[in-house]
This record gives sequence, C-alpha cells and structure tokens, in this order.
Amino acid sequence: MTNTIPQGLPMERDAGPFDPPSAITRMRATRPVSPMVFPDGHEGWVVTGYDAARTMMADTRFSSRLDLDVVHVPYETPGMPAATEPSPQAPGLFISMDPPDHTRMRRKLTGAFTVKRMRELEERIAEVVEQQLDHMASLTPPVDLVKEFALPVPSLVICELLGVPYADRDSFQANSAQFMVKDQTLEEKIGAYMALTTYLGELVTRKRAEPGEDILSDLARHDDLSTEELTGAAFLLLLAGHETTANMLGLGTFALLEHPEQLAELRADPELLPGAVEELLRYLSVADIFFRYATEDLELGGETIPRGSTVVVSLLAANRDPARFEHPDELDLRRNARGLLSFGHGVHQCLGQQLARIEMRAGFEGLLRRFPTLALAVPAEQVRLRTDMTIYGVHELPVTWT
Repeated sequence: MTNTIPQGLPMERDAGPFDPPSAITRMRATRPVSPMVFPDGHEGWVVTGYDAARTMMADTRFSSRLDLDVVHVPYETPGMPAATEPSPQAPGLFISMDPPDHTRMRRKLTGAFTVKRMRELEERIAEVVEQQLDHMASLTPPVDLVKEFALPVPSLVICELLGVPYADRDSFQANSAQFMVKDQTLEEKIGAYMALTTYLGELVTRKRAEPGEDILSDLARHDDLSTEELTGAAFLLLLAGHETTANMLGLGTFALLEHPEQLAELRADPELLPGAVEELLRYLSVADIFFRYATEDLELGGETIPRGSTVVVSLLAANRDPARFEHPDELDLRRNARGLLSFGHGVHQCLGQQLARIEMRAGFEGLLRRFPTLALAVPAEQVRLRTDMTIYGVHELPVTWT
C-alpha cells in the first residue's frame, strides 16, 4: 500500500473555520475511499465520500467494537502511549458495541427517547432557553455565548431528562471537557473518565434505591442491566447529550454571523428554521470522525478493505460531497438537506437526534428574536476553534449587541 497521504488524518482547518481540511476535500475528489497510514504505522483507510460513508455505517461487518483489535488513532496524540493490545470493552458503552449486545442496550433506551416524550419536552426546553436568554440579557456585553447560553441550555435539559442534579454541572462539564481533549496523557484521560463514571455510578445506585421520573430511573428498573452497564450508558448519554448540542449552538451562531445574508433571510422568515437547523447540521457536522473495524475482507467504494483494517470516516467530508449535495460548501438555509449523515446512519444512528433538533430550533429562534443586533465582539479570526477536541466547535464566542 502506498502512503497516499502523510502519516495520519489531515486535521488543520486551513480552508476556513467551517470547512473540512483542504487535503480531505482533495482526497474525496480523487479517491473517496483512500488508504491511509496511521501515525503508529497501521495501514488503514479513510472514507470521505457520501455513498461509501452511508454504505459502511449500514454494514455491521464494519464493527464498532473497541476490543476487536488495537485501537489505531488517525492523528498524533503526543500524550498517549502506543496501543499494543486491544482495549477492554467498557460495559454499557453501546456506541462501541455490535448486535446483539448493542440491540439489547439500545432497545431499553429507545423507549426513553420516543417522539412523544420529546414533544412533551418541547415546552420545557422553550422555558429553559427563555430563562437562559433572560440571564444573558441581564449581562453587559460583550459576553461569551458558549458560557452564557450554548453550554447551559443542553446541560440543563440533559440533566433534567437523565435525573442528574444540575448543581453538579461544573464538575461533570469539566470532566467531560477534559475527556474530549486529543493531546493529553492516558492518565489524564482515564482520570476524567473515572471521575465521571464514579459520580454516575453513585447516582445510578441512588436511582435503583429511589427511582424518580427520569431516564436513568427508567433504566434502573431493568433488573437485567448491571450497575456497570447503567453507568456506561449514563456516561454516554450525559456526554453526547450536552457536548454535541452545545457545540452546534456555538458554532452555528458563529456560522450565521459570518453569513449575514443567510441570517437576514432567517430573521425575515422564521418558518425557515427547521430546514435551517438541518442545513447547519450538514454544513458543520461537529461530530466528524468515527471509527469502524473490518471483521472480514470487505468491498467498499470499489476498494478492497482487508480484514483487521481500521476504517476512519469523516462525516463532514461526506456531508460536503458534491455527488450528494449541490454546491455543498455553501451555507444555504433554503436547501433540502435530507439524507445528511450528521447523526450517523444504520444501527448506531443517534438516539437523541430529535432532542438535539428541538433544542437547536428553540435555541436559534430565541437567540435571534431576543438579540436582533447580535454581532461578534472580536474579529472572526480571533475566535478560538476546538481543533484540539474530538467534538468540533468554538471554545468561546464573544458576542455583543446594542
């Protein structure tokens, strides 16, 4: 196999804060399923084309399990030692399970995230957004939109939904942020993970003793789920439930402020909002890089993927594929972005996607209504991007208004 790209995945956002790295865009144009040599020497693959990404995520022979092989990371992680043996499978982390284990866990959670339950939540989410906007309006600008709005809204919602005391947010937000850092030692990463799972393990034990009206209590009523499995599921739901939506609200606001003509259209026609949220999800794809492992020799996009290969998929590149979306690098709030891959595809498609959509609609609607003169308080190039984190976004978004 020739080393078609430099060791590892191009990560530098050299094409702009919202666009894939230019090397990845070139790769998609020439070879949507490309061989790639990982920093540790593993010969794996990277998928950047829409059709190949969708096909791969629907095919469970591309396994999600972390314990099948040594974990090969596609970018340099200087603090991490080289992996020499398979990672043990953490109980309850259904994102890294295959059927039938995945099916068993997922089935228990599906009832918690029904469309009906999400609809019932809509009113409460609107209240949370309004309260947070009241708080923001009481401050003297400039303020950090991430700290005062984008992070608190989904954190409050997921805490209420799971039954996690919101008073504990500083500790779990700090630990989940630490867990997401790419360049850190294994001790630091495990420390953050252990702090979170120890906290959630104690919480789950309390829910078993005294269940309430929340998702963790619902799950705790299942006798066939161990405390460790419940803790793993809680970890995943808490992390995914606030990290992704918070970054979509922050980065999405940045994108709208950088596209004033699109923002003006959205202000003039609030009915555009549901479609605008879909387009922002496609255009930004904050949860970009996912891993799969070939359990046998497999064909994908005209290439033969040997058994044991680590396959990395870029959802951002796939969502920007001109073979699927016309003028994909333009933010077009009137576009029909149906078929976007931002929530994944196949058995691992995001459980909380309806919740995320409701939060984003409420968040963007409220923000634009309450702050008609919202503007960046610093030049765009000074906005600190989360290129150092596994979920993309902005570290802070200083904004002002008149």
